[in-house]
Amino acid sequence: MTYRAPVKDMLFCMKELAGLEEVAKLPGFEDAGVDTAQAVLEECARFNEGVVAPLNVEGDTSPSCWKDGQVFTTPGFKQAFRQFAEGGWQGLQHPPEFDGQGLPKTIGAACSEMLNSANLSFALCPLLTDGAIEALLTAGSPQQQAQFLPKMITGEWTGTMNLTEPQAGSDLALVRTRAEPQPDGSYRIFGTKIFITYGEHDMAENIVHLVLARVTGAPEGVKGISLFIVPKFSINADGSIGARNDAHCVSIEHKLGIKASPTAVLQFGDHGGAVGYLIGQENRGLEYMFIMMNAARFAVGVQGIAIAERAYQKAAAYARERIQSRPVDGSLPGSGPIIHHPDVKRMLMTMRAYTEACRALATVAAAAYDAAHHHPDAEVRKQNQAFYEFMVPLVKGYSTEMSLEVTSLGVQVHGGMGFIEETGAAQYYRDARILTIYEGTTAIQANDLVGRKTARDGGQTAQAIAQQIQSTEAALARRDSVAARAMHKRLTAAREAFVQVVDFVAGNTKASPNAVFAGSVPYLMLAGNVMAGWQMARALLVAEEQLADGSGDAAFLRAKIATAHFYADHILSKVPATRDAIVEGGDSANALAPESF
Repeated sequence: MTYRAPVKDMLFCMKELAGLEEVAKLPGFEDAGVDTAQAVLEECARFNEGVVAPLNVEGDTSPSCWKDGQVFTTPGFKQAFRQFAEGGWQGLQHPPEFDGQGLPKTIGAACSEMLNSANLSFALCPLLTDGAIEALLTAGSPQQQAQFLPKMITGEWTGTMNLTEPQAGSDLALVRTRAEPQPDGSYRIFGTKIFITYGEHDMAENIVHLVLARVTGAPEGVKGISLFIVPKFSINADGSIGARNDAHCVSIEHKLGIKASPTAVLQFGDHGGAVGYLIGQENRGLEYMFIMMNAARFAVGVQGIAIAERAYQKAAAYARERIQSRPVDGSLPGSGPIIHHPDVKRMLMTMRAYTEACRALATVAAAAYDAAHHHPDAEVRKQNQAFYEFMVPLVKGYSTEMSLEVTSLGVQVHGGMGFIEETGAAQYYRDARILTIYEGTTAIQANDLVGRKTARDGGQTAQAIAQQIQSTEAALARRDSVAARAMHKRLTAAREAFVQVVDFVAGNTKASPNAVFAGSVPYLMLAGNVMAGWQMARALLVAEEQLADGSGDAAFLRAKIATAHFYADHILSKVPATRDAIVEGGDSANALAPESF
């Protein structure tokens, strides 16, 4: 079964939910309207369906390998990456002054989903490069930007993010990699970094490592961390590749999934010190690295949507073909395709509803990012920035957690054949498992949602979003369809539960931190469910309007209404119970002493 990009649904999300025509009015995006979006998405679909997707299974069975310090990627990856770079896909969202295309994130997110659906392992290299580009655009000096950005944006060079060390996972206060100042203004870098995605490979002529390190004499903890550019090869004055830097891959990891993506252990400074260049100011490295992390967190959320879409497509295709048992309603005279069985339909609808809802959520968040960075009105920028920042942990956390359920259901739809590697369903399940872990586990996203996004402003941003949801409820209340009535009932109950949880979190984070943080991940899942359900409610309203006036594809619109109705009844309906667990379940979660486990 081949991958087919869901271009129609992506365009629906952009046009009807994210307001693409309004995005196209922002300075710099005047040529990024619906026609441009459709043309870009259709071309992106052709590339990913024809070039990248066919390499997905090959990457799982013939993964990247390490030999004598070199990493050799899956056969075909190098050639596909050349086509990716030559097609301008790496520079899609980046500034034209550095050879990018300058398209909005609203369009870029959809293209990212396609790439990740086609081949999650392959897509990780551009994902990390995008993060490195964002960091340099924000904190790099003009000289650094001129030297590194054009070749990264054209895909000639790739980028990495070097945070984790053997003793320092998510707790970056424990970083020990050191940087020694040199008379010429450069630094010598010494240390070990682990879990470095595409830290070594053969697809580009240079790799630009962004490395967290501690300058000699810097304060302890996170306040003493700086960020450095450490290229694999030095750059000559004319911009050409120079000598090999003292940064070497000593091994790559053997993993449950994403096997084609080389996860490197990098050793800096075994032969005198790797030459590095300070980004911005000393001791502000964590601040700069979070630019990369926020970009990467949104992108990983899109990965969750992407792998869910791929698993859904495969499961639906299998269910249409697999003959097994007579339908319980007697609608067929004998055994028929399993898609006639109600429980299989329920599983497929769950997969479809989760995927469409999270796609809508991510697209709306991307449009807010575009407005936050390009709108001429400072107050509008501020409002959109607050909205986007609230959504990032939800896009990352909720979308990746849902991808585990969706890919697991994909295996279940296949039955015993899903457990057999040859069918391919298991690869999506294995590949998805990392998504809730890297770039900050779900608990870290939840801590961010509790601390920075809710408690810090007393829940004001969350309450403002809840007021927007009420407007959608009012529109639903004016409709008389079964689907609209169901959505109105469920969305209202979900929004009320969300507000109660926000009040609980904002009012108790300092006084009862254990109680609040025991429910932090459930809060994230509740908030993600409500926000995704809100977008499905908005989609339902649009679909009913277009169906009534005959302005859209009737089959697509009926499916959108049915999917939104299902989301309301089967997924959004879980929110009130989750509220009870959060608000009332802190004591039981903390009841056992550590020694009793």
